[in-house]
Amino acid sequence: MESVKKKIDDKKKPHFFLFLLGGLLVINLFIWSVIFGQESDILTVAFLDVGQGDAIYIRAPNGNQALIDAGINKKVLRELSKVIPFYDRSIDMVLATHPDKDHIGGLPDILQRYDVDFVMDSGKEGESATYKELTRLIEEKDINNIQAERGMVVVLDDEVYLNILFPDRDVRGVESNTASVIAQLIYGETEFMLTGDSPKTIENYLVMLDGGKLQSDVLKAGHHGSKTSSAEAFLGNVQPKYSIISAGKDNRYGHPHEEVLDVLEQFGSMILSTQDNGMIIFESDGENVFIK
Repeated sequence: MESVKKKIDDKKKPHFFLFLLGGLLVINLFIWSVIFGQESDILTVAFLDVGQGDAIYIRAPNGNQALIDAGINKKVLRELSKVIPFYDRSIDMVLATHPDKDHIGGLPDILQRYDVDFVMDSGKEGESATYKELTRLIEEKDINNIQAERGMVVVLDDEVYLNILFPDRDVRGVESNTASVIAQLIYGETEFMLTGDSPKTIENYLVMLDGGKLQSDVLKAGHHGSKTSSAEAFLGNVQPKYSIISAGKDNRYGHPHEEVLDVLEQFGSMILSTQDNGMIIFESDGENVFIK
């Protein structure tokens, strides 16, 4: 009986081995289909729900990825896990608009978790422990650190690029929000205006420099919807179809301020906020912008 049982077991083993190989093949085909399926003609821009802070994820049609700011803490990692595949541990570019904690608080965790090609910032130095840890990690990991300057263009894909509008000067001695990097993300005929916490004085300055070139489909409203930003002249030139307010629910600052909402509505802009809508994702095919 034992010899018969052994023969039966021996016959089963090849079938089990073939079944195992078949399962591994299916898994491999699934993984590679996901990887190759990433490339398309769609630009994705996700305004992450990181509470009272900013974090914007960008994926170009060719798969290149950028992150602008990272909120106040490691919550950004959970948000990124919703838009970056689990096997992907690289981000091509990180842009820190200015060194306030609600914009760079999650960046040390990002640099620990992901391989980052380069970090861009305004050149404004911070005094917080978070800023010091960020600079330490950039040096320790030998990550290229580039100071943003007006006129720089960061190419993410053939028709996708970040156009740096500000700063146009040395901002080391100015107030932190005033030092914010302002960038316009452009894909074909579509644009996203990304303003950090830049105040009205800088917004009006850009109106003098650029005027109608500021026109954009989507505006990330400055300073979480604070009345210190969103100057009427600036909004009149940007003419956003959509305005995004990145703020925490029931935050102690009262963001967004009512006067900002009123002026955005006057310009006919659809207002979306992370505190009400959670993560907000846009897609662009280079001609039109869609809410996903």
